Amino acid sequence: MGRSSCTCSVLGSALLLLLLSLGSAAAQKGSTWKTLSGKAPAIVAKGGFSGLFPDSSDSAYMFVASVSSPDTALWCDVRLTKDGAGICLPSISMDNCTTIADVFPQGKKTYNVNGVSTTGWFSVDYKSTDLEKVFLKQSVLSRTPAYDGTLPLVPVEVVLGQYKAPSVWLNVQQDGFYNQFNLSMRSYITSTSKQFIIDYISSPEVKFLTSISARVAKNTKLVFRFLDESSIEPSTNQTYGSMLKNLTFVKTFASGILVPKSYIWPVSSDNYLLPYTSVVDDAHKAGLEIYASDFANDFTISYNYSYDPLAEYLSFVDNGAFSVDGVLTDFPITPSEAIGCFSNLNNSKIDHAKPLVISHNGASGDYPDCTDQAYEKAVTDGADVIDCPVQVTKDGVPICMSSIDLMDVTNVATSQFASQATTISDLKAGAGVFTFNLTWDDITKNLKSMISNPMSTYRLLRNPRNKNAGSFMRLSDFLAFAKGKDLSGVMISVEHAAFMAEKLGFGVVDAVIKALDDSGYSKQTAQKVMIQSTNSSVLVKFKQETKYNLVYMIEEDVRDAAPSSLADIKKFADAVSVTTTSVLPMSHHYLINQTNNLVQSLKFAGLPVYVYVLMNEFVSQPNDFFADATSQINAYVQGAKVDGVITDFPGTAHRYKLNTCVGKNAPGFMLPAQPGGLLSTIAPAAQPPAAAPMPLLTESDVAEPPLPPVSNTTTASSPSHAALRMKFDASIPITLLVLCASLLI
Repeated sequence: MGRSSCTCSVLGSALLLLLLSLGSAAAQKGSTWKTLSGKAPAIVAKGGFSGLFPDSSDSAYMFVASVSSPDTALWCDVRLTKDGAGICLPSISMDNCTTIADVFPQGKKTYNVNGVSTTGWFSVDYKSTDLEKVFLKQSVLSRTPAYDGTLPLVPVEVVLGQYKAPSVWLNVQQDGFYNQFNLSMRSYITSTSKQFIIDYISSPEVKFLTSISARVAKNTKLVFRFLDESSIEPSTNQTYGSMLKNLTFVKTFASGILVPKSYIWPVSSDNYLLPYTSVVDDAHKAGLEIYASDFANDFTISYNYSYDPLAEYLSFVDNGAFSVDGVLTDFPITPSEAIGCFSNLNNSKIDHAKPLVISHNGASGDYPDCTDQAYEKAVTDGADVIDCPVQVTKDGVPICMSSIDLMDVTNVATSQFASQATTISDLKAGAGVFTFNLTWDDITKNLKSMISNPMSTYRLLRNPRNKNAGSFMRLSDFLAFAKGKDLSGVMISVEHAAFMAEKLGFGVVDAVIKALDDSGYSKQTAQKVMIQSTNSSVLVKFKQETKYNLVYMIEEDVRDAAPSSLADIKKFADAVSVTTTSVLPMSHHYLINQTNNLVQSLKFAGLPVYVYVLMNEFVSQPNDFFADATSQINAYVQGAKVDGVITDFPGTAHRYKLNTCVGKNAPGFMLPAQPGGLLSTIAPAAQPPAAAPMPLLTESDVAEPPLPPVSNTTTASSPSHAALRMKFDASIPITLLVLCASLLI
């Protein structure tokens, strides 16, 4: 029995070209899995690629083939219309996922849905011809609305027959609801099963599954869907939690179960993983396959995963103890990567060498910046290079601190030192308590570290349990820690050198060189020493006095570098670090085409390129990366050809180097995002306005006067007097104002 060749709406030519460009080759795995069958877990695309396009849309279904494993199943939530036609919709209330409220503004009704009074627009009130005027929209409001109102509803028969999917999964969520309208979901499903191959049918209702078991093909898998543990199953009047304890009964009418992922890996009230349950083993012992649901890259996941959705999938399919038999996901690309390229790596000897993984303030995605725990995590996670941004204390101690303003990285604002806040326009616009305002003892004995939360605007916080964990480190502590570790090098970042020399009387370049000498780094070659700065004058001085590897950081977003600027950079730098946007420009969360290629220009000049700063939080990434940190890395490494990544999450970047899918035979889901490719799938009228062109890096942007000599107003080892003098100077205008006011009186 073959699949039908029903017609369906055709994707726009731009999307079709994108599908073809991405390819659809699959990675083959020869290992044995801990699934019931021993085969690789199934990937089920919920409503197609619904993490991007509206759920159950033509575009969502068509896109799956290009960016997912070729054996990915398509999922359809079946709803019935007034005339008994089947359509795919994620919600029984159509206003949640379509434009029906605009088309039929008077159509709101209230019905009993499995014992719950529900208000909205319902498919049972409209004939299939009425719904031709209704279009789909994104049901998750945090996702892009760019495709809303442009894609028609898709009949069930189209999913079964048009998309040539290797398998199709029909989910029937509320069978009993349709009976009150003289509609029979059972009749529809059994009739459809005679025309098409239906690979999976799921339902949370026992009565429905038992009623169709003898009416569908024997090779159709019937799957009992578990809802919230406290919810009542209408046929048996038992809670789903109690039914979980009687899987032998479930086996009498189903071949598998579909459970929320929290059934398997529960989380605590503060969103950390609890020990996994026995439900996978229990299901397998009962002869049931078990599928896990609720996977979405842009939903909240446990802090244990460090905002890395691929890590979450691996915990369900490749944890050494068990494997689920399949996952239901809005983003099928990520389980495709997990199963096809990143499983069974524990004993792998693969290491692609590139990219060079450089930490950004240690593993700052998991622990407070530049603390001992952040550095320990970076080393454990496989960073090649760990970094130390150097600041100076009041008593002249070079320390590792990501900001010269302690307010950014410590709890100084709630300490006894908060009153020392002052405004120094050379450093920042607002007031701060700076490292040079306090001694090393002041900092270590009175302050706590504070984890950085760059995406707090979106309520995405990092590792709250450890938000104040870890101890501060001096530069000497950092160098001692790094020695003997499995690292290819260390990177020391130097900023504000001219300010320190003139205002604090502190020679930071000399201090760094001395610390490296004292730690023995100048007399060894096992670990490379890298010095990074946004100031060419700093690197020029290091080049004059050392033979360390010098990295010029371009802090502005630039489209390319003029030949004269490249020639100038070559005089003092061995490599360049550039922003993510300079490498892959984007506009309104979409990558855009670029006529210039900064990375190519830099590498042609013989300068390795490192991109900064990569973060796992999906809101930091364009839509083209599908809320997937691995896809992000792949775009920069395989697409843009950078040599290294500077990242808050070195563990994710290190794992990327071990994957089994790099090279000419990489599967489609491991091909890098193409700038402008996804943007072209949006209708011209809905596309965001064109972004203003970024500037060209010129020689004048690079050239700087030499560093000023260290001020003789204080000793280089103690900037305290200069700091006090600067604070006094800042108060002079206020003093004069008070004096003038008194004279007037």
